[in-house]
Amino acid sequence: MESTKKSRKITKPAKTSNVYVVELDKEVLKSPKFVKANPDHDPDKACFYVGMTGLTPEERFKNHKADHWANSYVRDHGLYLRKKMFQKFNPMTREAAEKKEKELAEELRTKGHAVHQN
Repeated sequence: MESTKKSRKITKPAKTSNVYVVELDKEVLKSPKFVKANPDHDPDKACFYVGMTGLTPEERFKNHKADHWANSYVRDHGLYLRKKMFQKFNPMTREAAEKKEKELAEELRTKGHAVHQN
């Protein structure tokens, strides 16, 4: 009897996700909730939002600013993307992006920045 099993090709997860970093206006420091989440921040350092998306970072930033699935900190205080902080990592798998988002946020916090990251 001949085998009818087909060999299965192992596929790698698709690199469909991106991380991104948005610099926030320092006016965000007037938000008690934002400040409470960043008790050790240096007020002289920049504030950031770190996120991940299945879109390009540019598309996602535009969506935030247009109040489409927006984070209020980015919608109200987002200045621009800090591309040098994340471009070298993109694109990546969703799992890798989730990990990198947390790593980037923590790295910025350890440098004294106030950061919001979901």
